[in-house]
Amino acid sequence: MTEEMNALDDRRKRLHFRAWHRGTREMDLVLGRFVDAHVASLTDEEIVTLEALMEVPDPELYLWIAGTADVPVNYDSKLFRKIVAFHREGPK
Repeated sequence: MTEEMNALDDRRKRLHFRAWHRGTREMDLVLGRFVDAHVASLTDEEIVTLEALMEVPDPELYLWIAGTADVPVNYDSKLFRKIVAFHREGPK
């Protein structure tokens, strides 16, 4: 395994841990389930996007996902919409 692949695997492991240890149970369930289902297939670009979303405070992120607050343009990505769809419709 190359050093680059090891680094990518480490990032995926960190994302998995962070998704399940957000601080609020609701966001643990939303992001943890999504990461469980998709982290292995995320592209490097999607990982960067998810890492940025992990920096958003839970209350703010939850409102965006629930659709009760506008999503800032810099966070309204294809991956974010995939997370929202996964949350609303469940895994496919």
